Amino acid sequence: MSTPASIWLVGCGNMGGAMLRRWIESGVEASSVTVIDPYTPKVPRGVRLVADIPQGVPDVLVLAIKPQQLDSLPKLKAKLLISILAGVEEATLAGRFDVGTVVRAMPNLPVDIAKGVVALHTESSDADARGVAHALMAPLGLVEWIETEGLFDVVTALSGSGPGFVYRIIEALADAGTALGLPADQAQRFAIATVEGSAALAEKSDASPATLADRVASPGGTTRAGLNVLDHDNALKRLIHDTLAAAAHRSAELATAARK
Repeated sequence: MSTPASIWLVGCGNMGGAMLRRWIESGVEASSVTVIDPYTPKVPRGVRLVADIPQGVPDVLVLAIKPQQLDSLPKLKAKLLISILAGVEEATLAGRFDVGTVVRAMPNLPVDIAKGVVALHTESSDADARGVAHALMAPLGLVEWIETEGLFDVVTALSGSGPGFVYRIIEALADAGTALGLPADQAQRFAIATVEGSAALAEKSDASPATLADRVASPGGTTRAGLNVLDHDNALKRLIHDTLAAAAHRSAELATAARK
């Protein structure tokens, strides 16, 4: 892929490290990347690793730190700033840094295996900046632009936090299987493979998830008996709605805190 001459990645934890590995695997020149992280994380061969902010101005500055660490950074300069900080708005970032264009991104953990979801937004109409941001995120998985920045709270809840919720569902499936008699390790393998296969089929199918569920559930059969429990009083939908609402509310709280 065609990439900027210089990329500074501030923070190289779980998400920053996953993004970096995918960039290098996708053809980004390691020598073009500088990782700034005082905790000396492991980085791909050829990537420059420093503990403190170096001299210079990168083409692209990527912020992959925790929102609470934002105040510790000096007023950095860059042509393009890409931020994955949950809840920190573009206006806040533009006011704290000397940058040409600010793009917010919300990736999730499966970017580590190129199966992630990345939502992007910018108020800028700079086609070149938008193109660079999209190109950097493309190796990570599904990349889509959202219409308004306010939707980031929802995106954070749905796809950003979503893997955590899915893992809880897998855990619940496995625990239920174990409680009903399966060995725990086998129940977990079955649960993981069931979720993986079902998601893959849903991705390739023209039918909606609701339609696919009905196709599995023959009248009077075992699946229908289970779905009757989940569907009673919209129990599952209400639970998931409340789960996402709580996560979105927290994202909004973080945005409010970052403005101060």
